[in-house]
Amino acid sequence: MTIYQTLLGEDFSRLHPMLQKRYALPVEQPFYAIGVMHKIESGAKWLRPFYAMATKTRFLFPESGEDVPFTICNTCRALPSGELEVLWERTFYFSNKTRHFDARMTIDPVQKIVKDYLGSPALFYSDLHFAVTREGRLVIRSGVQRFVMPQIECSIPKMLEGRVVVEEGFDEIRNVFTIHVSIHNPLIGRLMMYAGEFTQQSM
Repeated sequence: MTIYQTLLGEDFSRLHPMLQKRYALPVEQPFYAIGVMHKIESGAKWLRPFYAMATKTRFLFPESGEDVPFTICNTCRALPSGELEVLWERTFYFSNKTRHFDARMTIDPVQKIVKDYLGSPALFYSDLHFAVTREGRLVIRSGVQRFVMPQIECSIPKMLEGRVVVEEGFDEIRNVFTIHVSIHNPLIGRLMMYAGEFTQQSM
């Protein structure tokens, strides 16, 4: 089983069948999709220095826009330790910039969390909690977060965390995956929000 099947256990079967297929992710068989973000909103302009640092590590970015084309590629691979890791590669094609949002995910089956390292190289770490709704959608919420430095990881105070909520579903009428992501800080407000849709493609 892949990491998401292991994590969710019996709840995995409650996901919409297309989401089950999307998150099956056999080793070295990428899920690749193209789509459009109907809306992307970044945070306040005074956060530009933070975004400038984040873009260098393929993390957050300062651009906002509507109907922005994007691609997503998820690849499950085996690490030398034998542990499975899923690489997330998201690319957003603004009219004058191409931006990236990368992450690497493994699981802690005992604590039942996804361990998410954000950026390439990683800039932040976050626990992620996965749940399945009655309608078969996948909801992801962040937990403990840390700032990642070359030799150490430092806890981020609660009031400085970027609290993440992700909801992914499948629209049977339009035959598309749907996605809504919100990253919010209790002091600063919105750090990033994007919402859109995508369809799987052959690579």
